[in-house]
Amino acid sequence: MLKIAIIGYGNLGQSLAKTFARLGHIVLAHSRCEHSKMAQDLGISYFSNPQELCEQNPQVILVCTSIISTESVLKSLPLQSLRHGTMFVDMLPVKEFSKSLLLKLLPSYLDVVCTNPMFGVERDKHEWTGSFLVYEKVRIGSDSVGISLCDNFLNIFEKEGCRMLEVSCSVQDKYVAGSQFITHTVGRVLGMLTLESTPINTKGYETLLDLVDNTAGDSFDLYCELVMYNKNAFEMLDRLDLAFGTLKKQLFGYLHDTVRKQLFDSAEKVHEEYMVCIPSNNGAALVSSSKATRSHSQVLNQKAHISEHYDDKSMLKIAIVGFGNFGQFLAKTIIRQGHKVLAYSRSDYYDVAQKMGVIYFSDVEALCEEHPEVILFCTSILSTEKVLRSFPFQRLMRNTLFVDVLSVKEFPRNLFLQKLPLDFDILCTHPMFGPESGKNGWNALPFVYDKVRVGSDESRVSLCDRFLDIFALEGCRMVEMSCSEHDRHAAGSQFITHTIGRVLEKVGLESTHILPNGYKALLNLVENTVGDSFDLYYGLFMYNVNAIDQLNRLDMAFNSLKEQFLGRLHGAVHSQHFKNASRTIAMRTSKPLWTGGTTSVDK
Repeated sequence: MLKIAIIGYGNLGQSLAKTFARLGHIVLAHSRCEHSKMAQDLGISYFSNPQELCEQNPQVILVCTSIISTESVLKSLPLQSLRHGTMFVDMLPVKEFSKSLLLKLLPSYLDVVCTNPMFGVERDKHEWTGSFLVYEKVRIGSDSVGISLCDNFLNIFEKEGCRMLEVSCSVQDKYVAGSQFITHTVGRVLGMLTLESTPINTKGYETLLDLVDNTAGDSFDLYCELVMYNKNAFEMLDRLDLAFGTLKKQLFGYLHDTVRKQLFDSAEKVHEEYMVCIPSNNGAALVSSSKATRSHSQVLNQKAHISEHYDDKSMLKIAIVGFGNFGQFLAKTIIRQGHKVLAYSRSDYYDVAQKMGVIYFSDVEALCEEHPEVILFCTSILSTEKVLRSFPFQRLMRNTLFVDVLSVKEFPRNLFLQKLPLDFDILCTHPMFGPESGKNGWNALPFVYDKVRVGSDESRVSLCDRFLDIFALEGCRMVEMSCSEHDRHAAGSQFITHTIGRVLEKVGLESTHILPNGYKALLNLVENTVGDSFDLYYGLFMYNVNAIDQLNRLDMAFNSLKEQFLGRLHGAVHSQHFKNASRTIAMRTSKPLWTGGTTSVDK
């Protein structure tokens, strides 16, 4: 068993002490603040005087001080009271600074190991398994005693399940700037937004909430120290600032293009209405199409082949309008449950549909003539109005159920109520998952819906319920919620999640061999959000009235964090300047004004 002295008995020191004591090691502690009661509760010997602690001859001195106080603490230790071969281990999150400081202040007969446990107090509530313990053996004596002491100390973490990684301090700092610093920055910015859990949390939003919880336990001093004592941190802060600015410019550029396009479309529509009045040379309507249509016989053959498998009258006939990634994603499960799926899209997905067992139509009128019971809109937010405006409602049966799966809800609700005849029912839904987050099944994933307009007769109620059962049978967490309430929650969760994911994607985060849990979660968030088109993100911004407020709050939070940090930096420089000035004055006043020589007055 080792005798370990912890210098700096704050949150991290107490967290480590609990594990050391549980494993049977002798633990001593010293801190500038009074923690004797906490130490006593754990059976740890607490010393308010560092001289008394050093006289206990600890084998290991564990430095768990703040970065900014480390130098003054080391200078105050009675190093002459320690035995040769005592090993100093620092736990600071910046390494080159601590390494140079320890080598500068400690006598050569004291060994030095620089470590960085890539977990904190929140992580310790559970366990260290899978977390990194990064270390460098800076100075270890060549005798077997020193080598054995170092190995025995590191084995404590390895036996607790830590992933041990020996890396130089300079390499550690490079990765810390790109992982710990970014993680803390994002966590603190989101903390200023006072994010709250909602009834419709996505996995990505849960990641952000966990990140806020894990970083909130650390002091602002620690965050400032991560910046001031790591030369790579300023570059990362600039890249983050630039990425957020670039994303805002991209959003507002899209907004400008949308307004401009609407103005030109309005002018074009007036021109088209005028041209309709002018007969063509042969008196026939002029029709043009850039998309090659499938032959009628191909569709008939496809229908005949698929119909053999759909003789159960209880199964639904569902037409998916918009057969892109998300439409195909839903179709796979719907088909697996035995329902009949038809599809139409502006792009040609005939081959994809055929492999899946979906009847594909390049003509929307032909699709409607099949009289589907459900029309499932899987179009992009931006194209929904245009598609709906040209939809041949007259070819559908009465009581057809229209369903949308857009990520915003008030917009399609109002659009459907405005455009759809009263004979059609309306169900607004939002599966809060996609091809990436739902690739391993939909169990426990939220499915939000609002029965906007469903007729009271039994057949119409039954049709709506049977469609919802598709998702309930897959284990989705079914959440009935009004469209307005959905959009209020989604602006604070989904839009923020996508925004953070896209900002970090522009920063260019890279996976490294040092992956703290928080940073790993951010990489997963980036992967899940950048898989969606920018049109989807823009739609979340454009068609949710709450989104602009969230973007402004995020902007203010980021600027506020920068101002806090710059204020702290200014204070540190100001303090150092006056300290140096005071030292200079003291040196001058301590010297005699004259050395005893004869002045001209004396002569």
